[in-house]
Amino acid sequence: MTWVLANLELIGSQTLSHLLLAIPAIVLSFVLAIPLGWFAATYRWSRPTLLTAAGLLYAIPSLPLFVVLPTIFGFGVRDALNVVVALTLYGLALMVRSAADALASVSAPVRLSSTALGYSALGRFWRVELPLAGPVLLAGLRVVAVSTISLVTVSSLLGVDNLGMLFVDGFQRGIMAEVLTGIVATVVLAIAVDGLLVLLGRALMPWTRARRA
Repeated sequence: MTWVLANLELIGSQTLSHLLLAIPAIVLSFVLAIPLGWFAATYRWSRPTLLTAAGLLYAIPSLPLFVVLPTIFGFGVRDALNVVVALTLYGLALMVRSAADALASVSAPVRLSSTALGYSALGRFWRVELPLAGPVLLAGLRVVAVSTISLVTVSSLLGVDNLGMLFVDGFQRGIMAEVLTGIVATVVLAIAVDGLLVLLGRALMPWTRARRA
């Protein structure tokens, strides 16, 4: 506790750096997964290929990916963009399956009914399919958020500022309090973001509250 009180500013800055790496990756993976999930749900023949590709992508070890991406895109290994791109790929690998399952869960009679009411294909997607798929999408997004916040710490091995630096520095200097602080702070951050997503889901999908009631 003494170490924590003496280094609150450091913990705060590393937490902010952690969020600045995790949040863009979480948002991008969600946004990119929606069209891919829609494609997999609409054209069923593509589903095995897309989901298999996503599974293989997630199987790539994170540290080598952080090193390989700069040779492809030309940015630095320690560049924040490098970390965000890698985390987005991992998040996308997880989110595509959730998006495909969520959109496929909307029944054919519902789609036919909305078409009969005069919805265009795009209007049906935004006004009917996406809201009904919302709870499953949120569940997938929560998994992606926790996974992404955890994976950010790996980039600390490359010297990128985030809560993982507390692990690295504490281990190198033999300060167990610093290591434990990094672990606890990462877990707390993941729980906090997960809780915020739950609250956001309740705000954006009030019909789910009425259904539970």
